[in-house]
Amino acid sequence: MSDLIYSPKDILQQEFKNKMRGYDPVEVDEFLDNVIKDYETYAKSILELQEENDKLHAKVAQLSKTQSVVNSRVQTELPKSQTVTNFDILKRLSNLEKEVFGKKLHQDVKIEEKTTPVVTSNYTQVELEDDNERTRQF
Repeated sequence: MSDLIYSPKDILQQEFKNKMRGYDPVEVDEFLDNVIKDYETYAKSILELQEENDKLHAKVAQLSKTQSVVNSRVQTELPKSQTVTNFDILKRLSNLEKEVFGKKLHQDVKIEEKTTPVVTSNYTQVELEDDNERTRQF
């Protein structure tokens, strides 16, 4: 409102010179009083709208900030969930099985080595190849 030439107070205090065939001073004063009332109403409306505009700008800034935080969280979470594949799950399962059953297997292998004698092969190399060939045909 700093661009305005007249304030309501300026309009109210304005004095006009009387001339011989001039306007009726009472009528001019009544008209100027109505202009002042309208002028003040418009000034109040402008202030209210500016306050509302400032509030809305602050709210938009806050919402955009929270949206950017949410988007950054979603973007950081997506790569983690995308990297978990079936291969990773199987790998983890295998590691767990090794941990749980590996101790038992190592103990069983040590026991078998102590109890089982070494068996020599009764097959010759030619018989082994022939046996492998028959297995492939089956």
